[in-house]
Amino acid sequence: MTARQSEIERSTRETKVSVKLDIDGTGRFRVDCDIQFLRHMTETLARYASFDLEMTAGGDNDHHIIEDCAITLGKALREALGDAPIERMATAVVPMDDALVMASLDLVDRPYADIDLPDPLYTHYLRSLAMSAGMTLHIVVIRGFDEHHIVEAAFKAVGKALSQAVRVRDAELSTKDREVIG
Repeated sequence: MTARQSEIERSTRETKVSVKLDIDGTGRFRVDCDIQFLRHMTETLARYASFDLEMTAGGDNDHHIIEDCAITLGKALREALGDAPIERMATAVVPMDDALVMASLDLVDRPYADIDLPDPLYTHYLRSLAMSAGMTLHIVVIRGFDEHHIVEAAFKAVGKALSQAVRVRDAELSTKDREVIG
């Protein structure tokens, strides 16, 4: 099997982001970013997905940096997947103290995001990730009151679901282009 890795850089007038991603990794990470919660969430996502990730990010304001980190990571994921058949769909439910969050996704190249989070910046992050990766992503908060726990549980759930969805299969999971018996 060929290496499922990618390196992507994104430079705009507002930000500069670089990502090196190995989706067949072990969950090692190095994230260099001044926004500590973004760093923590990105590391959490990599760890729970078992992706090896190196990221550097900087820019003019939190919104632009958070958005461009998600866009760059999504493009890196899309590129690293290549053409090998994968499990594609996965769901994970994660408890974290008061929070219980479900993430369900499909790496089908039909981007859609319905995300129920109390923090608009991290809702935007996950939506941007889904759009640039070509992912269908649903996040449902089942319960919780601490916003930090809810957001972190969502990132853990997305990571766990990604770790399952990127697993290589022998054949494509689709009924399109398949023979019908009869």
